[in-house]
Amino acid sequence: MRLPLPSAATLATTATATVSATATATATATALAAAVAAVAVVAVLPGTASAAQSPGSSSFTISDPRIKESSGLAASRVHPGVYWTHNDSEDGPYVYGVDSATGNTVARVTLTGIGRPRDVEAISLGPDGQLYVGDIGDNRNGTWDHVWIYRFQEPRQLGDVTVKATQFTVRYEDGPRDAESLMVHPVTGRVYIASKNESRGGLYEGPAELSTGGANVFRRVADVPWVTDGAFSPDGNRLALRGYFTARTYPWKDGRPQGEGERVDAPWQGQAESVTYTADGSTLMFGSEGASSRVIAVPVAAASSPGGSASPQPGSPPDAATSPEPTGSFGKGALVLAGGMVLVFGAKRLFRRRARD
Repeated sequence: MRLPLPSAATLATTATATVSATATATATATALAAAVAAVAVVAVLPGTASAAQSPGSSSFTISDPRIKESSGLAASRVHPGVYWTHNDSEDGPYVYGVDSATGNTVARVTLTGIGRPRDVEAISLGPDGQLYVGDIGDNRNGTWDHVWIYRFQEPRQLGDVTVKATQFTVRYEDGPRDAESLMVHPVTGRVYIASKNESRGGLYEGPAELSTGGANVFRRVADVPWVTDGAFSPDGNRLALRGYFTARTYPWKDGRPQGEGERVDAPWQGQAESVTYTADGSTLMFGSEGASSRVIAVPVAAASSPGGSASPQPGSPPDAATSPEPTGSFGKGALVLAGGMVLVFGAKRLFRRRARD
């Protein structure tokens, strides 16, 4: 018995259905592949989402030619992503606001009500919303019998502004010394200064409240290594100190740094002068002097470990150290990608079989 041949219309209908099914399968598989690829990229590149949520947590270059000796950094609390900085010396009573998204200066603050700055080395933001500028350097090896701190309210509006600052006189209980690090505790508001010494520096604690009525005596409370800047974490639980070749973070308890601290994988910078935390505390920002200087971001989670790797030794090339590579995320991303590819190829085979059926 001969079966009747299908008509031309039936063949056309079948072919159209097959093509349609194949197209649908291909489109579905392609969409699935795109979705898996997107998930894989996010997994392989950790911090993408957090970086988008945390302004000011990426490296940037200071583009303003007027800023040639950036010697301090402080993250703004009023203007997300903006960092306050200043020149080392011979610049005048100026503080600059730099937008980390572009590297451009978005504010220049001119301080009045103070004398002529001598050797400005540090800046820190207190819990009272005021910026503290440390005119505490002494390149004459500790011969100044006093130094100064200037304090003014962080500007609410960006741009070029003139503000009246308060000037405080500072003396050290054990005599004059050179210093480059000033830190204001973000909870107590107490001011600390770390002296700079080749053999052993000291951490000095100021009075509970600074006074304009006379000299504010700072007393030594701990030994510290040679440091060029320091900063408290926003919650006040850690103190970061950096020098030319190393950096460490210390647990902070009862007004004192605890233990030997944890080594930080700080970047190599020829004139390593500044460090601060981002406003959310997730990242340490390391700055240096020089024209078009680079501010390098080092995530806190990846920055410190009890046995952290050492920074490059003196004489190492500038590229010998960079921000540490993310750990534990590439493997997760690879697994996600591999699993996704299995799903994609499996889906393609399934749709092809259905199309043939």
